[in-house]
Amino acid sequence: MTVKNTRSRAAQPLAVAATALVATVALYMALVAFGNITDFGTNQQFVRHVLAMDTTFKDEDLMWRSIDSATVQDIAYIAIIGWETVAALVLTVAAFQWVTALRGGGFGRAKRLATHGLVMVLLLFGAGFIAIGGEWFAMWQSADWNGLEAATRNFLVAGLVLVVVHLAAVEGRRDPGEERHGEGEKRAVTEGSTR
Repeated sequence: MTVKNTRSRAAQPLAVAATALVATVALYMALVAFGNITDFGTNQQFVRHVLAMDTTFKDEDLMWRSIDSATVQDIAYIAIIGWETVAALVLTVAAFQWVTALRGGGFGRAKRLATHGLVMVLLLFGAGFIAIGGEWFAMWQSADWNGLEAATRNFLVAGLVLVVVHLAAVEGRRDPGEERHGEGEKRAVTEGSTR
């Protein structure tokens, strides 16, 4: 009985950490989306300059990649805001699922939702900003419109949270199984002693 309680307590802090971290990323993504919606013009200019590649070294071997159409640039920006908003919503629901799971166990649904939301963040900042913006559109060359540092930070935070989420879910799943296994061993010892 003492072993059970110790194991349950050991798993709890990691699940609490996962809950807090998922909620933090959800809040961050909600504020990013809110900021881009309410202050549309600031990051609209960022996206336009990155896609136009007008502040890069203007190497003629790369400039064929630039997108000068304001309409296409704005569509890309609106798609980014939409992606941020959906990621924020998924992570918010995931955070509530983690809170529910802390009370009653069963981290599976919370883990799945958090994974979906965090992968959305990883894709946005990793594939979108670091790979496509940074390399394809040579954002790394721009002194004025370079978001690689922030994108890398966001990518790493989301990746770290994803690891914690999966560790917490594994730990939450492992304890009950170990307890059942331990009970089976007790039964076997008891049955063996009566023979």
